This record gives sequence, structure tokens and C-alpha cells, in this order.
Amino acid sequence: MRSNRATMRAASMAATLPMIAGALALGIPAAHAADNHGRHALTGTKPAWATARADKGATSNRAQVSARVYLAGKDAAGLAAYAKAVSDPNSASYGKYLSAGQARSRYGATKAQVAAVKSWLRSAGLKVTGVTQHYVSVSGDVAAAEKAFGTQLHNYTKGAKTYRAPAKTASAPDSLKGAVLTVTGLDNAPHKSSHHDQLPPPETVFRNSGPFSSYYGSNIASTLPDAYGQKVPYTVKGYTGKQLRAAYGAGKYTGKHVRVAITDAYASPTIAFDAQMYAMKHGDARWKTSQLHQVLPKKYTKVNECGGAGWYGEETLDVEAVHAVAPAADVTYVGAASCYDDDLLDSLSKVVDNHLADIVSNSWGDIEANQTPDLAAAYDQVFQFGAVEGIGFYFSSGDNGDEVAHTGTKQVDTPANSAWVTAVGGTSLAVGKHNKYQWETGWGTEKASLSADGKSWVNFPGGFVYGAGGGTSRTVSEPYYQKGVVPDSLATANNAAGNRVVPDIAAIGDPNTGFLVGQTQTMPDGKTLAYSEYRIGGTSLAAPVIAGIQALAQQAGGGRAIGFANPSIYAKFGSKVYHDVTDNPTGSGLAVVRVDYVNGYDATDGRVTSLRSLGKDSSLSAVKGYDDVTGVGTPANGYVTSYKRH
Repeated sequence: MRSNRATMRAASMAATLPMIAGALALGIPAAHAADNHGRHALTGTKPAWATARADKGATSNRAQVSARVYLAGKDAAGLAAYAKAVSDPNSASYGKYLSAGQARSRYGATKAQVAAVKSWLRSAGLKVTGVTQHYVSVSGDVAAAEKAFGTQLHNYTKGAKTYRAPAKTASAPDSLKGAVLTVTGLDNAPHKSSHHDQLPPPETVFRNSGPFSSYYGSNIASTLPDAYGQKVPYTVKGYTGKQLRAAYGAGKYTGKHVRVAITDAYASPTIAFDAQMYAMKHGDARWKTSQLHQVLPKKYTKVNECGGAGWYGEETLDVEAVHAVAPAADVTYVGAASCYDDDLLDSLSKVVDNHLADIVSNSWGDIEANQTPDLAAAYDQVFQFGAVEGIGFYFSSGDNGDEVAHTGTKQVDTPANSAWVTAVGGTSLAVGKHNKYQWETGWGTEKASLSADGKSWVNFPGGFVYGAGGGTSRTVSEPYYQKGVVPDSLATANNAAGNRVVPDIAAIGDPNTGFLVGQTQTMPDGKTLAYSEYRIGGTSLAAPVIAGIQALAQQAGGGRAIGFANPSIYAKFGSKVYHDVTDNPTGSGLAVVRVDYVNGYDATDGRVTSLRSLGKDSSLSAVKGYDDVTGVGTPANGYVTSYKRH
């Protein structure tokens, strides 16, 4: 019932694009090392966890395999080189973008290459189940897969479970002349992403309890204990578009004639109604007919495994945040069939193959340890195709700080770690009276509860709860645009030669100084659907806010696509167009008081009061200059207009 009712609402406003059958594909070319048997290794196809110690023996020949063979195209090295050239303000080719058709013609796979790959796979006994301009999908038994890819498949323990993986790096025949980029699916460990946020389950309504501040510091918790030598304010109810636009220097720009895409898994059935209701309630421009589009798959898969309904709030946050910052921008939501990499890659590919937008916001990801090199190559290829077309990708950096508390290992998130995307970190934001920007800290929260007698904060300042993702990659080399800006101590943390450090730029992320979102949810009776609002945060918020700011900047530049923005972002480092965010902007500790319903929606079961200290991001620190919490900083007055043509 919920789906049908919501679909009727959505049909009243959202112009729906036709289903696009394209699927995807990608990356920096994998290295091909020749062996002595007329084959080339497909580097990265044997996962690191497939060790001799974990080996449980050969997989049954009758077991079934589904795989994707990604196509390298006719000039993978040329694609990477041109993607760099068109994105570099110092290059003669800067801004000389190609159309999707031109990019495909110049760098895509030829019909002859596709035919040769299909013939090879079929000759091994595999069934070709699909062909796109980016990959050939196949299925068959283990024996056929082993014959095709020149490796045995074994079972390996990974944690508490057992998965299949190649016993050695897979390979392809030399006769294909480098037509194969990589193959995914030979290992069957889950490759799935989660949305980066602190979202409540939309099945039951979530509400914030008051007291609130209407702007930062407007309502001081004068009857509660001091923190850091002073009384502290209650959390804001949730910032809205006018406050964010003022904080980040939007000026008169609205994103008019700029197209922004959002990718997530699944699709909220009430997004059109919710987005319009939210805009009307908070003074944003009303959505115009055909300003919000959805591109959806024919069917969804793995809904229970991925927590399908949990993605509804993610889409709602992303759509409403982009519109709040860039109210005239055209927004296209591209939903993936599941939270698995293959389906998310398909969504990214639809954007690139059909040039649905110039700016793409992505609030999802996984830890770097789960990203295998074969998938990294596939993602990078689509990002490079996007770059040559003038499309920039923005990814949230994660919500668990250095990931130690979450995984036991210090690491960054992916795909934010790609050298071909803009990784967006998070801050705690103070917007004061008259929408005046006060300060930001790096987003990192420690929580202490109010004592039973109400006279102290228990174990002040408390334990780490969440914070902006960041740090140094272990797998991605340092990109040229970070050299000279990122401190050597960060770049060389894992490798003397230097690695990619994230994030690149930042915006509001702390849920305790967060954004107000409006969404249709199930009421406590378990039956009634109703629109309600709550405060939310995460780098899931930061990414669409930066996407919205980039839409304003593109408009300021006369509509010329910014494309892959990192070279431009780093070229402006150290100038007044950024707020240089630190963890201690006022010279003393900062905190807010938060009051929550115990049951999440009303006072029936009581309330709980806590102190949330700001600027406490695990082992990561926001310091003067570049740092691995906020990157180069956050947009300030002058950032948007810095993209004007000179």
C-alpha cells in the first residue's frame, strides 16, 4: 500500500526519464604482465584475503559462477591522459571536453574487440548473458571459468565465512591484444556499499526532541552542568537552505541551467511529494515541473540484504540538500538495483553514457580493505570517461573517522579514495543570528550522558561516537594535484613514495549541527503514513552540499562545466576562498546539549540528555592548512565566484 500511494504522489511532479539500458564500466588500465603461456595477467583479480593459510581446497567444478569481463577500450592510456589534461587549469586542453559519443568513439571498445572477447569466453564453455559498451557478462560452472581465466578457483576463509576466489591472478589470452581491463565475480565475497549517514529506519517515524536552538547559540542550556568552563547551547533544530547558502557564500547564484545527478540504491516512493513539501515549508524555491527526474532500473534485487528501505532517507537527504543550496539546478536521481558494486557502477555509467549531469553526488561507500583492485579499476575507468566529458564525481568520505573503532584498522573509505573523484569531508557548523557564519570544526563527536542527579556529565567528555572519514590510502598513489599541498607526514604515512590522502574539501556533516530533512514515514501505529521532519548529518550531507555549491560555481562560470574539480580545488588552496577549518576555532572546547526521545519518536518512554563535544575526530585532526578531516577547507565567500571566466 505504501508503495502504490507514494507512487501516485511522485507521478504528480517528477518527470521520469526513460529507463536507460546502459551499464558501465571503467578505470585506470590494469597492468598486464605476460607469462610464458600466451596469456596476460589481469592484475588485482586475486584478493588479498585468498592466502595459503586460508585455503580450504578446490571449489566444486559444478558450482556456478557469474562474472563481468570489463573492456579496456582501444586506448586506455590515452583516456587517462586526456582525463588529466581536460581537468588541469594549467593544460592547453583544459575544458576541451568530449561528448559522450566522441568519448566512446575515441576510447571505447570496438565491435571487433567485443566480438573477440565473446568468442574467447564462449569457447571456454561460458554463456554470454549480457553485452554493453563496457563489459561482457557471463555465467557458467567453475570448470569453464577456470579454463577461460587460467586459474583454479578455491574456497578460502574470510573472517567467520568461506568464499570462493582465484588461487592465482586471473589472465586473458594475448590474442585479445589487451582488450580486457579486468574481470569481477570470480571471488564471491560480498562487494556492497552502505549509505554514509546517521539515518533512522524510515519504517517508523524518527523525531528529534527539544529543546532546540533556532540558530547556533540561541538557546543556552543554563540549568545544566557547565562544559569547558561555560554553559553550552542546545543543538539546532536543523539548518535549512538559507543558512547553508549564507554560510558557504552562495550569493545570488541558484544553479540555474546546471544539471546535478545523485546516485544511491533503490528509490524512495515519496521523493517528489517530500521534496516539494520541504521546499514549501522552508522558503526554498518550489520545484518546477521536470526539474526533478528519476532514472530507475527495471527491477530491484537484494532488497532485504541491503536494507532497501533504509536508502529512502538517503535519497531524500541528498535531493533536498542539493535543492536547498542550488534551488534552480536540475536534479536527476539515478537509483541502483542493489547496494552491490556492479549495480552502483551501472548507475554511474548511465550518468556518463548519457551525460545526464555535469555534477554527480554520491553518499555511499565501503572501507578500503573491502575494495579489490579489479573493482577499483572498473570504478576509475568510469570516472575517467566522466572527466573527459566534463563530469565531476563527489563522494562522501565516511562517518567513522579513521575507521579504527568500526573495523579495528586505520583506513579510508572507497570510492572516495579514488584519485579521480572529489572526496568530501565533514564539519560541525555554527551559523548564528541573521544567518551569519561563525565558525566550523572538524566533525568528530564524543558523547557524555547527564548524570542521574543532573549535576554532572558522566565520564566527561565521553567516548567517540562518529566523525568525518579521512586519512591516507594504502592502495592509491599520491595524485599530482596533492603534491605541494598535502603535508608529507600524511602522504607518506603508509608508503615513502606517497599515497592519496582524503578528503579534498569539506562541508557541514555533524548531525548535532545538522540539516533539517522532511520525509514521509510510518507513524508509531505502524499503519499511517505521514510527512515529518528531523535533523540529520553525516558526510552524506556534506557531499550533496558541495555538489550544490559546485552547481552555483558552474553557473558563475557562465555554465561552463567544471568537470573533475580536484586540480582546480587544490589550485585555490591557501586563498581566502576557503574557510581554513580547525578543531579549536574559538580557543576553548566546544559542545552542544542534545535531548533525544528514548523510543525515537515521542516522550512515552522518556527522554535522555547528553553532551556532544565537537572537534574530536578519532585520531584525525583538523589543523591549520590542509588536513585529513576537512581537506583544503570549506567554501567561503569568493569560492563560487572564483570560477568566473577571466
